[in-house]
Amino acid sequence: MTSKSVDNQVSPGAPKDAGVTIIYDGDCPMCRSYVTWLRLRQSAGPVQLLDARQQPALTADLYRQGLDLDKGFVVRNADQVYHGAQALNVLALMSSRSGLFNRFNYRIFRSPRLTALLYPVLVTGRRLLLKLLGRKPIEVDSVSH
Repeated sequence: MTSKSVDNQVSPGAPKDAGVTIIYDGDCPMCRSYVTWLRLRQSAGPVQLLDARQQPALTADLYRQGLDLDKGFVVRNADQVYHGAQALNVLALMSSRSGLFNRFNYRIFRSPRLTALLYPVLVTGRRLLLKLLGRKPIEVDSVSH
């Protein structure tokens, strides 16, 4: 599995020793539920959940690095940064197998290939859900790739 490496200043809101940091869309009920239900192993260390909409500097920084939070959430673990399908796959491998949700999550998303096939469907579902709820995509003001 590959990951996108970024510089040491990934996030003003996520210290380098934060353990696992998950940056997600807090306005998306599907995203919020996922990060709430997910149980990460003790070995993952502390877990920091950051709502991208509440972290404009972080969101802009990630966007400048080519990580569009409207196309996928971001997981930072040590010096590795994962986006989208890779982030989902990494979390499935790190999460516990306790509980129905976590067992299902592991079985479906432990395979990078299957995760890559299913992730675009999840992103489309998120987009439709936000539209139905009258919520806007995450906006990054005056930031370009």
